[in-house]
Amino acid sequence: TITGETVELLEPYLDMEDYNLEIAKKVCGNVAGLCSWTQAMAYFYGINKEVLPLKANLALQEGRLAAAQAELNHAQIQLDEKQMELDQVQAMYDSAMKEKQALLDDAEACRRKMNNATALIEGLGGEKLRWTASSKNFQNQIINLVGNVLLATGFLSYSGPFNQEYRNLLLQLWKKEMDNSKIPYSNDLNLTAMLVDNATVSEWNLQGLPNDDLSIQNGIIVTKASRYPLLIDPQGQGKIWIKNMEKNNRLQVKSSFNLFF
Repeated sequence: TITGETVELLEPYLDMEDYNLEIAKKVCGNVAGLCSWTQAMAYFYGINKEVLPLKANLALQEGRLAAAQAELNHAQIQLDEKQMELDQVQAMYDSAMKEKQALLDDAEACRRKMNNATALIEGLGGEKLRWTASSKNFQNQIINLVGNVLLATGFLSYSGPFNQEYRNLLLQLWKKEMDNSKIPYSNDLNLTAMLVDNATVSEWNLQGLPNDDLSIQNGIIVTKASRYPLLIDPQGQGKIWIKNMEKNNRLQVKSSFNLFF
């Protein structure tokens, strides 16, 4: 019920120097509290005059805050629902991408397998021709085996004492007799390649055997013939070769002549 007019009427009294609790106690202690109370009410009115609009504004803002909070809660609920939907869609997307990547990996693996299979098929196509030719060659070798072995055994048994020219002549004569007797043999027969491999020949060369055809044929006769060979070796090449070849077998040389039995 305090008004501005009431406070204005009180101001002359409030401005007096002796209008205070200490002096009022001296005059009348029972009513001294009324003096202090009037001062407090006037001060309260001044403060409350500023606080009331603030309270009203606070109530208004609290109402707005409550409405905004309600809207925020509603929006948060919608956001949570949308986030849940987004999570579900994201999970579906991740699953689809994972499946897509798996399909791409499978497709790439199939493509590599297909390329490898194509290369293998193409390679086998070429191998088929080679195998067919090899099979035909093997059949010819089987057919010509008897004549080839006959020529090889004749070479080992009889051609040792002769030079290269006479050895070739012997082979031609034997082939002529075999043609007359209809014994099949390979026209391109290479007795050296038939009786010894290249690795052995290379090893012989390292051991001191000359690399010419006659020396290699002599080496074949020495190592393949069933009878003991007689080496006529004026240059000592055969001696050096045999000593190196048989070194690990503890060969003992009993004579200094170039004749070995």
